[in-house]
Amino acid sequence: MLARILPFIIYMSFVGVEELLHLMTENGLLSVTSDQMLYLYPVKISLVILSLVWFRKSYTELNVTDLKNSSASLLSIITGLVVFVLWINMDWGFATFGDPKGYDPMEITDSSSRFFMISTRLIGAALVVPIMEEIFWRSFAVRYIINPEFQKVAVGAFTPAAFIISVVLFGLEHNYFLAGMMAGAAYNLILYRSKSIAQCVLSHAVTNLALGIYVLCSSNWKFW
Repeated sequence: MLARILPFIIYMSFVGVEELLHLMTENGLLSVTSDQMLYLYPVKISLVILSLVWFRKSYTELNVTDLKNSSASLLSIITGLVVFVLWINMDWGFATFGDPKGYDPMEITDSSSRFFMISTRLIGAALVVPIMEEIFWRSFAVRYIINPEFQKVAVGAFTPAAFIISVVLFGLEHNYFLAGMMAGAAYNLILYRSKSIAQCVLSHAVTNLALGIYVLCSSNWKFW
């Protein structure tokens, strides 16, 4: 359980760290600029990578050879692209927490530092986050809701409660919570059809990579 929860906890804890730094800056206890805040991301993603590597032998359900199934992989890629298109069109005010400012690396004046931050963000979003989140949500949470002894539950097992609860919670993790629920439902459907966490990671990675490329081309930083 710890192997599947800890990377997610590390990632989400930085939301609190960022809020604390903002609060301390507003109250004059610290002086942290918006471009300095961007450097929290490489720290966050590095810690998540370390935790995933540390527990790598525990992720027996993450079978990369599943991706050799070309028809399943094609469906995962198409689903990931559909989720991306829907995501950027579901930024409605009523379906958004707060006022997302996103991650704008253009605030960094030094070109080499800016390139590093963009690369780190893209790699983190497209590779690290999909692995971390799919191990937590589709491997752990979906099965845990069915039975707290989750390893006794087959990957891809379905119950209405597990589907609905995991979709809602996955959505609430994101600023664009309705888009998050849509994405969670799509990745759950990939899970149920393929019985493969690797296919879920692939679909999630395609979404995040497409979103990253879109953000960099459009400068629509709120989606990052």
